Amino acid sequence: MSYIGNKPTAVPLTSADLEDNIISTAKIQDNAVTAAKYVEAPSFRNLIINGDMSIAQRGTSVSSITSSGYRTMDRWYFNTDLGTWTMSQETDVPTGQGFAKSLKLDCTTANASPSAGNFLVLEQKIEGQMLQQLKKGTSNAESLTLSFWVKSSKTGTYIAELFDNDNSRQISKAYTINSANTWEKKTLTYEGDTTGAFTNDNGLSLTLALWLGGGSTWTSGTLNTSWNSNTNANRAVGVVNLADNTANNFYITGVQLEVGTSASDFEFLPYDVNLQRCKRYYMKLGNTTNDYSFGRVDGTNFTYGIWGTVLPTTMRATPSGTLQVDDSNSGFSSISLAQLTTDSVAVDATSASWSDIGTVEVSAEL
Repeated sequence: MSYIGNKPTAVPLTSADLEDNIISTAKIQDNAVTAAKYVEAPSFRNLIINGDMSIAQRGTSVSSITSSGYRTMDRWYFNTDLGTWTMSQETDVPTGQGFAKSLKLDCTTANASPSAGNFLVLEQKIEGQMLQQLKKGTSNAESLTLSFWVKSSKTGTYIAELFDNDNSRQISKAYTINSANTWEKKTLTYEGDTTGAFTNDNGLSLTLALWLGGGSTWTSGTLNTSWNSNTNANRAVGVVNLADNTANNFYITGVQLEVGTSASDFEFLPYDVNLQRCKRYYMKLGNTTNDYSFGRVDGTNFTYGIWGTVLPTTMRATPSGTLQVDDSNSGFSSISLAQLTTDSVAVDATSASWSDIGTVEVSAEL
């Protein structure tokens, strides 16, 4: 209605001006509250850990890589026997997307003629108990959507595979890098699998495998684009050989794997939350071998010494570990990791003396 006289001045309401329950869900019109009016709490919808490549506890660069292992960025397993590589954490990222780091692979020794069984794959391995919401193996199995930003000097076809480690099933999707040395966003959707449930435990159930090259063992069949029992020849058909030239490199960041048939914006987590999630699988305590870098085993006037600490994060499983001591400040005839649990580590030493502990590394990777 029109106003008679002067229009009243608008006065913003505060929560103190509202009676309890005066605004209810039923009274709010659909779509009346937009995303700009509220802050969404993290939903942990991303099944990938460290998809923004921000955590690199092991170090930011490793060169002369010719075999498989965890190298730099946490949770990312470089599975290869094809070519020689440097893996590094970089600040080259897509502009305006919120990312600060990327993972880079740089070919330093080429192999243009792979043997049949050669492979070149960047992987992340996921626990079964993290995947139960997918309802895999039931008629209600959920689809998954993978999204990521990628840049490479080598254009062509690449393969992104989901491998079910519990039931030896897999599905592969191809994507194309269209322009050399240009950040591009890729989105791939995988239908739900009604066959074979994921085991509900802390073991390996699902592997995201980003194929960058492979021999005929993996490429000689027909690309399997629907869930099926594994046939190796159908896993990476059509993939480029990123190892065919020392000019080749590959960057990736913003990797997200989520339930549904569409990709949402990348879910950024606070740095400390991301770090704690990574430490469930690997952590390095201490940084150098300087005096008292991490701790001291002191058995002076005794023939035996013991030192221990509680880990800052409960690990996925009982870890393996390595110990580094300061040899110039050690008088023990024997010093070793004596006990490892998901929550603690202990060091034993024999012969009357003391020793400074530089670093303790513990790993419960899948």
